Amino acid sequence: MAKPAPKPTAENAAALALSGLAFLAEDAPRLVRFLSLTGIGPDHLREAAGANDTLLAVLDHLLTDESLLLVFAASKGISPDQIAPARAALARELGSEAVHD
Repeated sequence: MAKPAPKPTAENAAALALSGLAFLAEDAPRLVRFLSLTGIGPDHLREAAGANDTLLAVLDHLLTDESLLLVFAASKGISPDQIAPARAALARELGSEAVHD
């Protein structure tokens, strides 16, 4: 039986979210959809990329689209089940325990 993955740290979650943002940026339609849903302008993406609220938005975006989540997880060789705990760790770092619906 496999050991459960350790609880992610906010630092690990941020790295995963940055990886998710890079994944979105690899495909113009994916990136445009993310930007339009978050309201981040393409000209402000670089400066917003490292902000915790942007990183949280990336994880939220992945979690709301199962097919996108599965493609991302497969491309990174990780379990899709790692994204929600990472999101929770990042939310704790922001002082927000908001639950993803």
